[in-house]
Amino acid sequence: MNFDLEKNMYFCSRNILNMNTYRFSTKEKTQESGDTLLEESKNFELVLFNDDVNTFDWVIKSLIEVCEHEQIQAEQSAYIVHYKGKCSVKSGSWEDLVPVHRELSNRDLSVEVV
Repeated sequence: MNFDLEKNMYFCSRNILNMNTYRFSTKEKTQESGDTLLEESKNFELVLFNDDVNTFDWVIKSLIEVCEHEQIQAEQSAYIVHYKGKCSVKSGSWEDLVPVHRELSNRDLSVEVV
């Protein structure tokens, strides 16, 4: 085996090992500290549901304007909603998602914060 290849494999495996250690230590900190665990449980998702009323263009336009999605992200979300029935379109704190939920609801889109 080539020395450079061995060296790269060593560094890659070492970085993976460090990442796993980091994840493990983060998990430990979360379990030990109630505050951290409480903060993590405050993450909510805004879920968009399929309906037979709104057009693709309207859904895409709304996701771009309200959720600040890029064009491609909005299109992909619209297709996922169409074929799967629902899609998480935004995540964050309750306080951040409520105004977004309200605006999408005002545009007659079916959304829910979970």
